[in-house]
Order: sequence, then structure tokens, then C-alpha cells
Amino acid sequence: MDRAVKSLSLVLSYPTRELQAAMPEIGGVLAADSRLTAAARRDLRPLVAHLQAGDIYDLEEQYVMIFDRSRTLSLNLFEHVHGESRDRGGAMVSLLETYRAGGFEPATAELPDHLPVLLEFLSSRPLAEAQEILADAAHILVALEERLTRRESPYAAVFAALVQLSGAQADGAAVAELLQQPDTDPTDLEALDEVWEETEVRFGPDPNAGCPAGREMLARMDLPNTAPPSHAAE
Repeated sequence: MDRAVKSLSLVLSYPTRELQAAMPEIGGVLAADSRLTAAARRDLRPLVAHLQAGDIYDLEEQYVMIFDRSRTLSLNLFEHVHGESRDRGGAMVSLLETYRAGGFEPATAELPDHLPVLLEFLSSRPLAEAQEILADAAHILVALEERLTRRESPYAAVFAALVQLSGAQADGAAVAELLQQPDTDPTDLEALDEVWEETEVRFGPDPNAGCPAGREMLARMDLPNTAPPSHAAE
């Protein structure tokens, strides 16, 4: 298991009290990974500390405001590649087949291209395979890092770390194309619901029976006393 990739998948997951309790060990894993530069490890520390010590309700609200309000910050990677074209559905099915061929069955209501889910899968794959897939997404990761940096969000450090782990140089033209997309947010929750309701797509388990991806990943992280109880999906 690549514990650094697993740890980053957890850091990007919806905050829970169980995740908070695991943060000291998650932070230790990231601080010890020599594949990351000293600067990258240093930049991750404020986020880890914030997730560990922050008020859980504030953390939940911040997460939703960052990753769910704007499509340009979506953690669903195919949103950035295919938008709402027909190709998105085919790519989603292909990715799900890749998971199953690798013996991985996502136990979450999230879509297969949700980045924390993808990272959990990659944490169980050979290093070369994981790097190749991360390299394919490098331009998306760099664009997300740039957008989060503009917002002064500590989550930007996670995407910088993922690019380093990929060992790839993102295509500058592809990054620029993504950054040209308008970075505008709905002004209220009702408008936000309308935006996502128009294009909601579901794959895999019944979403009403699911939970945030972090719950299942924590259960397989082999961290002491961190297996969270069942709760409804947000």
C-alpha cells in the first residue's frame, strides 16, 4: 500500500470526527515521505493541523463551499475533461471497470471519478501504474492547485503534492485551457442545487445507502482506533 497516496485521499475526503482523530498519523505519513520535497511537506502541515484542530462543523462547511459550490473546483475529474458530454458516461463506466479488474469496489455514493476514490484505488496499485494515471491528470491537478492558491486555500498543497508524486510535467497549454473556464459560483444554496440537479449522474451503489468516501478509506488505512461509525451521506 502506498500510504502517502492513501493519506492524501483521506485529507481530500469530507471531514469527519474520525478523520480528525486520524490526522496526527496521516500527517506523520506525509511528513516522512521522501518523494515529496521539503517545501511540499511543509506546505501540507497547515492543512493537516487545521483538519485536526478545527471545529468539525466549520470544516464541513468550508469543504462544501470549496469543492461543491464551483464546478471548476470539483473533485470529480471527468467534470473538467468531459463536462456534460456523452463521453463522460462512457469514461465513468470504463473507470469503474478498471477498478473492478483491480479487485477494487468503491463502497461510497461518490462517482467513480471522485478524486479521493481514485486515490484510494491508486494507493493499492504498483507505483508505475499509479504514476501513469496521476500523470494523465496532471493538468487538472495543476489547474486545481492554481485556483485554490488564488483563494488562499490550504487544500492547494494536496494538489501540489499529487503532481510531485506523479513525477510528471503538466502540459502548459492544457492547464491554461482549464484556467480559462469562468470560475463563478452560484450565489445561494438554492441556485447551487439547481445547477447540480440538472446533470446528476449516479453509478455503483445506491447513493441513499452510501457515505462519504473517507469512511471506507479510513477503515482500510490500518490506523489505530479510527474506524468511524456509519452515518448518512451528506
